[in-house]
Amino acid sequence: MSAPVSPRVRTSYALGSVGTGGFGTLPGLVVSYYLTDTLGVAAGLASLVVTVPKVWDVLIDPFIGRLADRYAAQHSSRVPFMLVGALTLPLTFTAVFAAPVTGPAGAAWVVAAFVLATTSFSLFQVPYIALPADLAHDYHARTRLLAPRIAVLAVAILLFGAGGPAIRDAAGGGASGYLLMGVVCALVMAGGMLATTMGAGRTARGRVQVAPAEDAGTGALRAGWHAVRTSAPLRALLGAFVLQALATGAMLAAAQYVATYTLGEESAVTFLFAALVAPALLVMVPAQRLAERVGKQRAFVAATVLFAVAAGSLLLLMVSPGVWVYGSVALAGVAYAGMQLYPLAMLPDVIAADRRAAGDRAGVISGVWTAGETAGLALGPTLALLVLAVTGFVSRTGGLVLDQPASAQAGVVLIFSVLPAALALASLLPLRRYRLEESHQVDKEGAGP
Repeated sequence: MSAPVSPRVRTSYALGSVGTGGFGTLPGLVVSYYLTDTLGVAAGLASLVVTVPKVWDVLIDPFIGRLADRYAAQHSSRVPFMLVGALTLPLTFTAVFAAPVTGPAGAAWVVAAFVLATTSFSLFQVPYIALPADLAHDYHARTRLLAPRIAVLAVAILLFGAGGPAIRDAAGGGASGYLLMGVVCALVMAGGMLATTMGAGRTARGRVQVAPAEDAGTGALRAGWHAVRTSAPLRALLGAFVLQALATGAMLAAAQYVATYTLGEESAVTFLFAALVAPALLVMVPAQRLAERVGKQRAFVAATVLFAVAAGSLLLLMVSPGVWVYGSVALAGVAYAGMQLYPLAMLPDVIAADRRAAGDRAGVISGVWTAGETAGLALGPTLALLVLAVTGFVSRTGGLVLDQPASAQAGVVLIFSVLPAALALASLLPLRRYRLEESHQVDKEGAGP
């Protein structure tokens, strides 16, 4: 039996979700809308803008994971990567919302800035995902380590999802409102990332056990693909998580459009986010106990099915928009808490099993995981914008909200309801192939902190 993870380490690790929650939520929520309704970028071009930086992220994450493993093999730490990411994010993230021009030139600015911001975030996120395998060494200890992180993640999603647009609106909206939002949110994200780097990141120093890496560069992509190909649990869990990230990305991208064009109030996005995230703060302890009672995989399946049912019910927005929508979104929020907690608590189990079978490649696996999540979250807004383009959505450069054709209004609702529900149900197919039992999930290499 390994020693329990201390409250101090659990707290410092959880604070990293201030950064991951903010970066994972705010761009998906507002960048598409910023492009189409402030910079006047056509929906088709906007879909390309939000996709290119994420493609870059998918390519660079395994590279960063490989480099982090190589550094950790020599220095038993991944802290420098996390530190660089945390310190550079405020500048690069703010730049995304500082476009000095509109139209295609503004789109080019956002692409370049978003690529830089994505790089900063990946430098922190990839080592961050690998930390639990070094900090906790048994099945239930990993769930207990991850539960506070998901609670903080829920707060961060609420803080950035509701507070970001609120800052924008309080500053008068438009370009200046987005700029102020970017500055404030970037600084808050960096604060949480630095707290984790100086806390849990330093605690893990000396406990990292990584075999020396071969080469980086193209070797990183080969190593990532090899990990996916040789680890059946990783393939199953990653496949489910990517599909759910795709569902979440589409729903996030549609939320602002639902608020503006379905509910008729731009600021309603704040209440939609509150309804989605606040329940997670109430159900995190029961969610943890459910996993301990029935196992993480079964609990994960239950959360996924509940999310699909709740999202599917939002199709009724087509015929009867109203305040009832917040109830359905809140039910989806209960499920969303589990959809975050369980896979992230299962990932260290996968890393531990892989460590026994193939040696330690936690950085490579966390890089692949982050790349997969990034791809899903990126393609979600891409799908949303493509649906808007096909259904005839009309972009604007700020000011008066334009009337949208009935086809575009229907497209907004479909992106918010049927699309995420279908993707969530599809994620159950790879999840059925996940095979790791609790009895196999106790590390032999030593005690946790």
